[in-house]
Amino acid sequence: MSVLTTFPIAVFSAAMIFAGVRDLTTMTIPNWLTLALTLTFFVAAPIIGMSLTEIAQHTVIFFVTLLVGMGFFAMGWIGGGDAKLMAAVALWIGWEQALPYFLIASVMGGGLTLLILGYRNLPLPAFMVRQAWALRLHDRSEGVPYGLALAAAGLLIFPDTEIFRLTVAIG
Repeated sequence: MSVLTTFPIAVFSAAMIFAGVRDLTTMTIPNWLTLALTLTFFVAAPIIGMSLTEIAQHTVIFFVTLLVGMGFFAMGWIGGGDAKLMAAVALWIGWEQALPYFLIASVMGGGLTLLILGYRNLPLPAFMVRQAWALRLHDRSEGVPYGLALAAAGLLIFPDTEIFRLTVAIG
């Protein structure tokens, strides 16, 4: 595979890892990350041979997911960064893998929530007392870094996507 053809896979994977770790440690997902992920899709898609119709379909699911995510944010169910990350992932995975992605993200998010709630009911280990991110996760007034589940689900579903298949096929 050439550098050009592996670029979309590398960018998506790196963005998911960064978003998950960043949300876990800071409870934020930077706007520049979701913007870069979104823009990279529009650069990579025509290079790997996606048709304008396919790009348009991916764009529609992006906007639908963004609207739903904004609704979830308005209700206080997820953070703003989570809503934007979810939309950026939907852009990359398309309609074909949207339902599996949302199901996997929901199950992983539920599991993550249960783990964090359990963690918050235990005394904080001494070696973690000086770790700001561990204290934040332990704080019952804080939310859950749902971006971790969204990113992990994105990584799991990505090999089943059209953009991944096209990238591998031209490599």
